[in-house]
Amino acid sequence: MDKSPTTQYKVGQRIVYPSQGVGRIDEIREKAFKDSKVLYYIIYLEFSDMTVMVPIDKVDGLGIRAIVPKSEAEKALAFISEEYAPIPTDWKLRYQMNLDLLKKGSVLDIASVVRSLYHRSKIKELPILERKLYDSALNILQDEISFSLGKPKDEISELIRARLEA
Repeated sequence: MDKSPTTQYKVGQRIVYPSQGVGRIDEIREKAFKDSKVLYYIIYLEFSDMTVMVPIDKVDGLGIRAIVPKSEAEKALAFISEEYAPIPTDWKLRYQMNLDLLKKGSVLDIASVVRSLYHRSKIKELPILERKLYDSALNILQDEISFSLGKPKDEISELIRARLEA
């Protein structure tokens, strides 16, 4: 199927699906749904080795966006080594705050989750749910910055770790 003017992303394009990770648009497919035809992005998510179908008209509501340009990726890297405000000690409150940031899904929101949970983990071990949230945010951040800067993920992983420890 040809890319119609209603599609924001192209086949082969890398995107960020907040809270799911970096994905690749593998196909744009029309499917019948009830009495109408709906256009879907078929997105492959490497991290979870999963393919999802997302109606094209729902991508903005889900926060799906293109990989940030190099300048934004560099801003996120600088951001994680900056001073930060302490986060709540109540883990449930902290978890919800960080979950909301991750769902919003801008590269700076994701970097903020990584930074705050990393520093929190240095004070006290994170509860399991928060640890999973941290791992997920870190993975998304590493993937996106890696694609944005065109560098290997392990190199970006080292860079992020160094910035966090700075």
